[in-house]
Amino acid sequence: MNELREATITQLESGATLSIDLAAVVRNWRTLQAVCGDAECGAVVKADAYGLGLEPVVRALSGAGCKTYFVAHVFEGRRLRAVDSTATVYVLNGLVPGTAPAYLDHNLRPVLCSLPEIEEWLQFCALFGRRDVDGGTLPAALQLDTGLNRLGLKPNQIETASELTETLNITLVLSQFIWSGQSNLARCETQVALFDSMRAPWKEVPASIANSAGIFLERTPLYEIVRPGYALYGGNPTPGRPNPMQGVLRLEARILQVNHVEPGETVGYDGRYNAKSPRRLATIGIGYGDGIPRAALGSEVHPGGEVMVKGARCPFAGRVSMDLMVVDITGAPETNRGDYVELIGKAISIDELASRSRTIGYEILTNLGTRFYRRYTTL
Repeated sequence: MNELREATITQLESGATLSIDLAAVVRNWRTLQAVCGDAECGAVVKADAYGLGLEPVVRALSGAGCKTYFVAHVFEGRRLRAVDSTATVYVLNGLVPGTAPAYLDHNLRPVLCSLPEIEEWLQFCALFGRRDVDGGTLPAALQLDTGLNRLGLKPNQIETASELTETLNITLVLSQFIWSGQSNLARCETQVALFDSMRAPWKEVPASIANSAGIFLERTPLYEIVRPGYALYGGNPTPGRPNPMQGVLRLEARILQVNHVEPGETVGYDGRYNAKSPRRLATIGIGYGDGIPRAALGSEVHPGGEVMVKGARCPFAGRVSMDLMVVDITGAPETNRGDYVELIGKAISIDELASRSRTIGYEILTNLGTRFYRRYTTL
């Protein structure tokens, strides 16, 4: 197996190991492209490729044929450009005042989200953006707000925006689904209808609305390009249904100490775990400083997090602290200091850990810490 290792932290120095299967990321992208048919499958690699590492992920996807990427900030686009000099890169968070020169310097495309942003881009292009004999300006995208109420042009701004963009090189018009899943299909269809109405002035321009979940919605168009993120990294884009994507990561933590407690003894801060019988416990070298949610502690009404210990599921015991957590290994085979337990992998998915932590898999992924020994595999 070909492995690419992060050199700054060795496995012996770290309490946990994060293994990232780049070949699985590529297979997921190819699966999504096959589902999309004629629509181009781009890739959302913001937030350090959802915590898995922007550079290695982009390198793998570009090698597989991915040509269009979406990031949140200019600095992410700059990092991406250093890996792929030819890809199309859109910056989703818009044109922050004063950042226009960076788009020119690094061949990035702003997603213009408001009238002031369009006006600033117009002024910049008037000074620096002429790039060919036909008088074309630097490419940019438009974000239309179809109900999410975060970023984007409102319906009552479309006429003005249309006039302002007459001389601009608009290469993509996009929006974002508010809901996901088949249970919200009717709402998504209503949003698509609004999107089609709002983008009428740019009807010849490629469009995009589908994220990971949107790709699998029935009766909604994929337009010219889709923007998967979560699904690329193994998250389930079809909530309530079997996951069509392959798992990408494995998170393991080292056992630092094995203890025995008697009935009535408590574990962790605030004594939230109370042993009802003699228990065997393992302290492992990972905590909320590494992205494991404090809310993963179980209760009588909500199951908490679990780990795999030599094929046995073992529950979290007590609160997750910054650097450490405890798991109840009473039901596991003989386990010793130095052994590893698995928090995410084949048996426990990102989505399961998220559900047991009362959050979403996106948050689990993007909170993965920097203290792991990271191992990238390509085959």
